[in-house]
Amino acid sequence: MYQTYDASMLTYDHIEASNVIQLAKELTNTKLPTDIEVEWLLKAICLIDLTTLAGDDTPVNVQRLCVKAVHPLSECVLNKIENAFNMNLQDLRTAAVCVYPYQVKTCAETFKKLKLPNFNIASVATGFPTGQYPLETRLLEIKSAINDGANEIDVVINRTLALQGDWEGVYNEVCAMRKACGDQAHLKTILATGELSSYDNVYKASMVCMLAGADFIKTSTGKETVNATLPISLVMARAIQDFNEVYGIKVGFKPAGGLRTAKDALDYLQLSIMFLALIG
Repeated sequence: MYQTYDASMLTYDHIEASNVIQLAKELTNTKLPTDIEVEWLLKAICLIDLTTLAGDDTPVNVQRLCVKAVHPLSECVLNKIENAFNMNLQDLRTAAVCVYPYQVKTCAETFKKLKLPNFNIASVATGFPTGQYPLETRLLEIKSAINDGANEIDVVINRTLALQGDWEGVYNEVCAMRKACGDQAHLKTILATGELSSYDNVYKASMVCMLAGADFIKTSTGKETVNATLPISLVMARAIQDFNEVYGIKVGFKPAGGLRTAKDALDYLQLSIMFLALIG
């Protein structure tokens, strides 16, 4: 559900860059007990969109991805964790798989064979990763992916409009993408924050996408030179808080690109607990 465009919601004057950077440093210095770390890392697996977005993707690769999403840890590792921490992890799954539109049918067919026809399938769309295509063709990508079985659509915003300060133009495009998804798919808007040049633009892009009806805002395509960072994510989290305070709607947050280690996962979960309360 989109909200009326309101330029006053784009004002960003209450977080200093130095404070954002300092808070990010404090997040990385947090030390957790071992049992809590294990619990959080297992939670992280459940939040992952297991992804392949390569030019050489084949049906075989995508099928393997789907199987991995259903069984993200080996039986040996699962048994060790279950025995050490008295847990039942037999239903451990990733949140979704994420592929190009061309591979959505393969995912749907694979999950049907695995007797998990409702497993979440995310598809990038709208000229991913650049978004440098006519709006008409970008909207057709959304509809095609949904018709093939996607129930989550990851769109990229028009960075050209954003960098020109045409925030209402960004809003109008995302509204059209929201309409194309209808009630058949969640809409995740990728901001490509590494190409937005400032915290101010990141805040504005976050707010515009939420006003336009995004279910999630996502940091990056994973293809930019700079992808997810904690300072940028804190700015996005603040935008989510501010939007919620005004409209009573809680929008999801997805970091993407550059998260490679267990420590990375723990840092972002710490951010989620402090600012977004995603766990629990």
